[in-house]
Amino acid sequence: MKTKRLFVAIELPESARQFLVDLDPKIRGVRWLDAGQMHLTLGFFGNVPEEVDLAFREKLGAIQFGAFFLPIIGAGAFPAKGWPKILWIGVGRGHPHLFQLHKRVNDAAIAAGLEAEYPVRLRHLAAFESGDVVDLRTKLAEILALSPDDRDALRAAARRAVVE
Repeated sequence: MKTKRLFVAIELPESARQFLVDLDPKIRGVRWLDAGQMHLTLGFFGNVPEEVDLAFREKLGAIQFGAFFLPIIGAGAFPAKGWPKILWIGVGRGHPHLFQLHKRVNDAAIAAGLEAEYPVRLRHLAAFESGDVVDLRTKLAEILALSPDDRDALRAAARRAVVE
C-alpha cells in the first residue's frame, strides 16, 4: 500500500515571510528557506494511505478561516540532539483562533479515517480533571509503567498536539 508523510500548514502573510527572511543569520553551512516555503505547521500525520490522503484533503478543503494576528515569539531547533536540521519560530501561546483551526484540522483527520494525535490505547492518559490529585497520581503512575515504546509514542503525540 502506497503511503505519504503529510503535514498541514497555512501560508504566512508576505510581511511575516519577509520578516523571517530578514532574520537569516548568514551562517556558513546553513541554508535559509526561501520565503515561499515558510509556513505555519498545524499538524503532522505520518504514513497516510493514498485513499485516506484524498479524503483528508477533501475534508481540509472545507475548512474556512479568516486572517488573525499571531505574535512571533520564541525559537528552537530539532532534532534536540546533534546538528539541528530544522529551525523553528514560535507564534505565542493560547491564541483562540489558532486553537480552533488546529481543532478543525484534527476533526478533519479523524473524519477522513486518520488516527487522532494520541494513539487510541494512550488517549486516556492525555487529559486530566483540573485539581483531581487522585486522577493525576493514577495517570502518572500508569505513564511511568508504560513500555519505552509507548512512552515514546505518548511523548511524540504530545509534541504534535502542542501549539506554541
